[in-house]
Amino acid sequence: MRYEQRLIWVLGITFGILFFDRNAASYLMPFIAADLHFTNQQVGLVASALSFSWALSAFLGGALSDRTGRRKAILLTSAVAFSLCSFLSGLAASFVALFGARLLMGLAEGPFLPVCQSLVASESEHSRRGHNMGVMQNFGSNIFGSFLAPLVLIPIAAHWSWRASFFLAGVPGLVMAVLIARYVREPLRPVVAGGDADTGVSHLAMLRHRNMLLCVLMSIVMVAWMVLGWAFLPLFYIKVRQISPGAMSVLMSVLGLSAAFFSFVVPRLSDRFGRRPVVVGFNLLGVLVPLAALYADGSLYLLGTLIFLGWSASGTFPLFMGTIPSETIPARYVATSLGLVVGIGEIVGGVGGPYIAGTAADRYGLTAPILMQAALAVAGALLALALKETAPSRLAAGAAAAPLAG
Repeated sequence: MRYEQRLIWVLGITFGILFFDRNAASYLMPFIAADLHFTNQQVGLVASALSFSWALSAFLGGALSDRTGRRKAILLTSAVAFSLCSFLSGLAASFVALFGARLLMGLAEGPFLPVCQSLVASESEHSRRGHNMGVMQNFGSNIFGSFLAPLVLIPIAAHWSWRASFFLAGVPGLVMAVLIARYVREPLRPVVAGGDADTGVSHLAMLRHRNMLLCVLMSIVMVAWMVLGWAFLPLFYIKVRQISPGAMSVLMSVLGLSAAFFSFVVPRLSDRFGRRPVVVGFNLLGVLVPLAALYADGSLYLLGTLIFLGWSASGTFPLFMGTIPSETIPARYVATSLGLVVGIGEIVGGVGGPYIAGTAADRYGLTAPILMQAALAVAGALLALALKETAPSRLAAGAAAAPLAG
């Protein structure tokens, strides 16, 4: 139990620093775009670059981790590399340079989540698995990457430069690499029954599981939902709603505060009431974010409250990206299955979503990406309706009720 909790917090905080670095470009984009003269399409392409390389490395890194049994070494390499890429982003002097820096950052960051979640799944008690995986993925990433990042990075960019913000963002990851080296231990490799060589399982075979296919599809639409929020809400607030940069930074920080709070609430509710109803309900709540940005007039407090409630949909990400696949696929293939879900979600939703939204914004205005975000949340809820329940508590209740029904 002690190691389980230590593992969650070390990995969760490091993942939070990773998201601090990942989201920095979105929060700083109003400053970067003005300085380097980006179009809306180029704004979308910068977000797509990181998502594309993140997808490839999550897919390949998760499979490599399962095949070699090496978890800790991959985590250490990732933490050092993504920190260095933040420094590189601060040196960019053109669209091509920043695009390349974000590509490299995606390569460095991609394997981190599937490897982390495979460790947490293997070290957690069944009754706490959903909660632990949710806290690991969402709490630190949103406290650091969504709540603190805009409050720290935007004032630095306003008073000094956006380059200084990138340089600052690169430091904490190096500190967390030291803590991973000290406090995370390499797990024992699972023993394959019968002593046969583990030849692996194909990705196509994984997708024959209905839940895996649904999780991949949800990953596509909900990753696009989230990335569009990060990439285009700052520009929408300033250019369309005429909100000041200071107020924009506070509104963006609400995303992190919401996700950090619901990182405890949503997975714990799923442990008790089941994965399916919780994912359906909270994905649907994600519609509140674009609707509030478009139509909530008057007090910024009202807008912030609606955004806080709507961003609770982020609490479902650990469920369809980690918990449900880990309860569907054999344990020794967890990192591979998680890499598949994360990778396809990032490469289709994270790459295609911002590019299409940026192109639409250049043609129809910045309202177009926000409307797209609303449609994506509805699609995520509809997909979740088809899930098969995997929560141990609900399966045990069903098994106990079966003899009584007979």
